Amino acid sequence: MGYSTRNTYYFDAPGAANTEDAARFAVERAREEGIGTVIVASCTGKTALAFLQAMKGTGLRLVVVTHAVGFSAPGVWEFDQAAAETLRAAGAAVVTGTHVLSGLERAISRSPKLGGASRTEAIAESLRRTVAVGLKVAVECCLIAADQGAVRVDEEVVAVGGTATGADTVCVIRPAHTAAFFDLQVREIVAMPRNR
Repeated sequence: MGYSTRNTYYFDAPGAANTEDAARFAVERAREEGIGTVIVASCTGKTALAFLQAMKGTGLRLVVVTHAVGFSAPGVWEFDQAAAETLRAAGAAVVTGTHVLSGLERAISRSPKLGGASRTEAIAESLRRTVAVGLKVAVECCLIAADQGAVRVDEEVVAVGGTATGADTVCVIRPAHTAAFFDLQVREIVAMPRNR
């Protein structure tokens, strides 16, 4: 049986302070593994721009997954329009989609008439609590990007998520479409916060 050795990094605490290192680790792993695409979650564009800078000159493709319009307020897209233009001009894909691990399910669980947690939200909470919030985010971004046709499901990507703001979790994932969720595979955890 064979095996390989790779670096895994642990941040002391979650949060945006880890973004620069997470970007460096993402580029490092993509190059080591011959992976061509990095997916990063970004609410406002700040994290996406940090990754764009870190990836400059690497030949890697950046896919940015944003919150859906209406996530924070009805009709509002939180993502900075100038950041979106900068990213697109640099060749990055900016993908906006509904959170597949909550979406419609959250409307039901928050309803005073219906209430109760859903199976989908249980999956999301399991990823958040047992590994890292950023893992749940990275997995969800892969599902959204695959559903939007921004990534292939037969090629590994480096996927990056965070805890509230910034980036603190870096993974290697083979994506899947949401309808085939259990085909998704988290193949490596490159970096994550040790304490959550």
